[in-house]
Amino acid sequence: MNKSYKIGFIGSGKMASAIIKGLIRSSFAKSENILATQAEKEGLEEKSKSLGINVILDNRELVQKSDVIIIATKPNQVLGVLEEIKSFITANKLIVSIAAGVTLNKLEANLPQNTREIRVMPNTPALVGEGMSGMVGGDKCTKDDLEYIKSLLETIGKCIVLEDEAQIDIVTAISGSGPAFFYKVINEIARAGEKLGMEYEDALLLSIQTAIGAGKMALNREISMENLISNVATKGGCTAVGVNCMNEKNSEELFYEVIKSTTQKAHELGK
Repeated sequence: MNKSYKIGFIGSGKMASAIIKGLIRSSFAKSENILATQAEKEGLEEKSKSLGINVILDNRELVQKSDVIIIATKPNQVLGVLEEIKSFITANKLIVSIAAGVTLNKLEANLPQNTREIRVMPNTPALVGEGMSGMVGGDKCTKDDLEYIKSLLETIGKCIVLEDEAQIDIVTAISGSGPAFFYKVINEIARAGEKLGMEYEDALLLSIQTAIGAGKMALNREISMENLISNVATKGGCTAVGVNCMNEKNSEELFYEVIKSTTQKAHELGK
């Protein structure tokens, strides 16, 4: 596949809009090669102007005009959309779903035989260009398909390609739901500072910026995560006291249970 292909988004909500803006900002695709739909006529012109692309109402028209079709509706709308468009899906079109819980089996069962399909789990930090996506291809999609969509998703952050679709549920827990978990940690650290006498907004800024800095250092690390921790938590220092407190409270078990329970829920939703 190549970057001159026409990309169509069925649905133009926040996630689709973030991806569209990333494609244009990065020059991955020209605005004239991107098309999107929305369900209501109201606000159609405003959406077209805000995204800098043509936004239409007809999903079938979009499919006919697009090489890559990205399904970006709410999960409970996907089967209806597939029923609407399936007679317009040909062998040269690639179907990508970013709808949570919609499995490759569901896509395959509701589209023509031999349709090339990819399932993606993005996350909301895509809205600020720092998204994290996981993706898995169906049996009919090619290596080129996977490389193209990975490159597309990297316009809004980072992306990993999975071989086992079951791991999408873990991706959902770690990065799909993960922002809420990190927000909670950031906020609770700030609230602790407030309880100890600091203004909440000051403590919150300390907590947020520290999370950003620590995340960047972890991302660019040349040593293990354990060594990163020990480099800050020197023996006998105040950081070591805090880390020991986390160990005593068994934070490892806490976060394991958080991710495990969220993964199980994601699996149930995909049935």
